[in-house]
Amino acid sequence: MEMNATPTVECQMMIRKPLETVFQAFIDPDVTTRFWFTKSSGKLEVGKTITWVWEMYNVSDDVTVKEIIPAKKISIEWDNPATTVDFEFTAVTDENTYVVIRNYGFQQTGDDLIRTIKDNTGGFTTVLDGLKAWLEFGIELNLVRDKFPDIKQN
Repeated sequence: MEMNATPTVECQMMIRKPLETVFQAFIDPDVTTRFWFTKSSGKLEVGKTITWVWEMYNVSDDVTVKEIIPAKKISIEWDNPATTVDFEFTAVTDENTYVVIRNYGFQQTGDDLIRTIKDNTGGFTTVLDGLKAWLEFGIELNLVRDKFPDIKQN
């Protein structure tokens, strides 16, 4: 890595579904809630700020949609401090789509930056795994819900 290179989280996955189906899975909260967050204030549209909710953790995030290139790219800004997340979609065949998620613009440094990159890499990998299970097999794996269960220890 160059000295001035911007730290970037990058996760990717082949989804064995057509490009438009995979793209819409991130635009339409009726689909996204099957593998990521539990509630949304609406569909992603350029210029809108949408609230995503993870009820099981009592957490929500406001997401500002910066750019949508139909069937190619979704770019959002989210989190605190704000970072950019790009979702990029490539049709490999008529029935296979390659998804790449890139998260960048981190303000943290040192150990805080390392912890954030580790957490975001794991988080976006979990999202892609859940997406694959839902779209390809119709199975809700509850990966995000079960990532940090409320376990009472005696």
